[in-house]
Amino acid sequence: MTTHPHQPRPPVSEPFGLLPDGTEVRRWRLENGGTRLAVLSLGGIVQSLETPDRDGRYTNVSLGFDTLEGYLASRSYLGALVGRYGNRIARGRFDLDGTRHRLSVADGEHTLHGGARGFDQYNWTVHGFTEDTDAGLVLTLVSPHGDMGFPGTLRVRVVYTLTEGGDWRIDYQAVTDRPTVVNLTSHVYWNLGGESAGPVHDHELSIAGSHITPVDAELIPTGRPGPVTGTPFDFRTARPIGPGLRADAPQLRHAGGYDHNWVLDKGVTAAPEPAAVLREPVSGRVLRIATTEPGIQFYSGNFLDGSATGSGGRPYGRGDGLCLETQHFPDSPNRPEFPSTVLRPGETYRSATVHSFTTL
Repeated sequence: MTTHPHQPRPPVSEPFGLLPDGTEVRRWRLENGGTRLAVLSLGGIVQSLETPDRDGRYTNVSLGFDTLEGYLASRSYLGALVGRYGNRIARGRFDLDGTRHRLSVADGEHTLHGGARGFDQYNWTVHGFTEDTDAGLVLTLVSPHGDMGFPGTLRVRVVYTLTEGGDWRIDYQAVTDRPTVVNLTSHVYWNLGGESAGPVHDHELSIAGSHITPVDAELIPTGRPGPVTGTPFDFRTARPIGPGLRADAPQLRHAGGYDHNWVLDKGVTAAPEPAAVLREPVSGRVLRIATTEPGIQFYSGNFLDGSATGSGGRPYGRGDGLCLETQHFPDSPNRPEFPSTVLRPGETYRSATVHSFTTL
């Protein structure tokens, strides 16, 4: 291993609980560059991410639970790695090379985030590392052929890295032995005021996308991307989230708020490029997201219903956190006009997203 005079402390792990079948779930803790991260082997879940406010006070800014039981009882995907296919596939089916594949459904008649047992429910193999000025975790998983109806044995490797500057980087990689579709993402719910601070309506958001993929009443894309100009979806200039949520627009009524894919103007890129900026004016915290992906799903926590109590002791209600999920577009396997999510033998799926934390 490479040595460095400022090499960070190695990640440490501890028991977190047992799954119903007796499998042990472990929690990994790592710290670097002023960012503190706690990750579970179950679902690669980010249980907490702590970062300082403008006065140097640390707070957990990601929604999560104190116990394993909280995660097992919830299907809100709090902090989880999502796969095989993040977002929705219409009617739980797609055709590939002349073969129809029928998938597990988990959102009415549609497939959502990989089906009834997505990657968020797998216990991943996790190894910690330090190298040069980085600290991180390597998470691996083998998803067998036919898993939730998806073809091909998929071998997945995800690397979480905390950099010397406190950035949290995610590098996704996957290979398959048969043609399949892949769309991996992270489902962290952010609240830059603090995990239990209440609604995020005063957060200011900007997204580097001039179009969204409009959806029908079941949140399935209808086809051609639509411009954001003159709509509550225009976040090209930073503005608070709340006023848009209160707008009377059919797209917002479909989702009960924001739950839409923004078409990033940059498209697919070889290296992460700026996609979104989130600011919280009271704490001064700023989150900048850069990605290689062509889209980002802004979800305003519309389906949080107060039934689950978070690690800060406060029930999570509607809008208490928001997601910014970097991704290919929803229902791409059924939309040849969208960027392709097909992965074939001999190819390697790669995606990278960087979360950078600063203060105003």
